[in-house]
Amino acid sequence: MVRVLRSCIQSILKLVNSVIGMAGLAMILYSAWMIRVWQRKMGELPFGHDSDYPPPWFIYMFLGLGVAFCVITCLGHVAAETANGCCLYLYMVFVVLLIMLEAAVTVDVFVNQDWEKDFPKDPSGSFDQFKNFIRSNYEMCKWVGLSLVSVQGLSLLLAMILKALGPHQYYDSDDEYAPDRVPLLRNAPPHYVVVDPGYVHGNDAWRRQDK
Repeated sequence: MVRVLRSCIQSILKLVNSVIGMAGLAMILYSAWMIRVWQRKMGELPFGHDSDYPPPWFIYMFLGLGVAFCVITCLGHVAAETANGCCLYLYMVFVVLLIMLEAAVTVDVFVNQDWEKDFPKDPSGSFDQFKNFIRSNYEMCKWVGLSLVSVQGLSLLLAMILKALGPHQYYDSDDEYAPDRVPLLRNAPPHYVVVDPGYVHGNDAWRRQDK
């Protein structure tokens, strides 16, 4: 029963974790598109150290978040497959940090009226485009954000349950199979010891010489 439950939780954790990975891939693709737009407008890549323009922090942020989501997804798949305690702990720590970061940004946006001043200016204009897109599609973006946070919370809960169940047992337990082995031992035929007659006569000869 425990094995079946563990297998089901592992499959669900992999499925839920794949949603986080798809979100990370979407962020990376969006970052690649913004890099292409920057190159077309500025005539250079945004990663040059000798650029005359301020660094596009919004592109860096989206690219970093996408890579972080993909790394967390890979770690979650390894943890779900092996059910290793160390991998599960590390995965849970990364998910908790990610949720805390998202919560901090959300609180800053809703509580602070001048939250836009906390961010540096983006010379590429990608931040303004993204902000206008969220404002024009607020309901859809709200449900997408809530769904992503819910998926992260569910993956954290599944990882905790999988950690409580423990790793796989690759050995056969004596307590589990002892009732099946005992009847075989009871019905086993008796063992006979065959003794060489010469060995017996030799021992009698030695005993006679000792006397």
